[in-house]
Amino acid sequence: MSHAVYDTSYHLVWAPKYRKWILRDEIRESVKELFAEILLARDCEIIEMEIAKDHVHIFMSIPPKYSVGSIVRVLKSISAKEIFHHHPDVKRELWGGEFWEDGYFVRTVGDKVTSDTIKKYIRYHKHKEKSSEQIQLEFDF
Repeated sequence: MSHAVYDTSYHLVWAPKYRKWILRDEIRESVKELFAEILLARDCEIIEMEIAKDHVHIFMSIPPKYSVGSIVRVLKSISAKEIFHHHPDVKRELWGGEFWEDGYFVRTVGDKVTSDTIKKYIRYHKHKEKSSEQIQLEFDF
């Protein structure tokens, strides 16, 4: 983004409907390619991705202009539509007409700036609010 520097990394996990072992062979590859294409178009960076037979793990960076929920929603909806279109036999295994479970797991991932560092920074500013001094956090940009 032209006016923002960010380091927003997330670990995301979700599963196909009924936790079916559907993500195998061609479907696995299709999902992997679709996710890469969808995320590239939104300037998201895949740091690591694994498509297991019954769930997905993605470690990725999401620009702050997007919410995590909106990215997950786009990934799930577009990939489901494309998989059902290109692999119609999947509908026999997923009898409810949905490809993905409704929920997902998300965890923020920090590098050098831990939750303790942020708490320390905030506490410092709470006491030094009127002062011109500023604590330095170490960021590698």
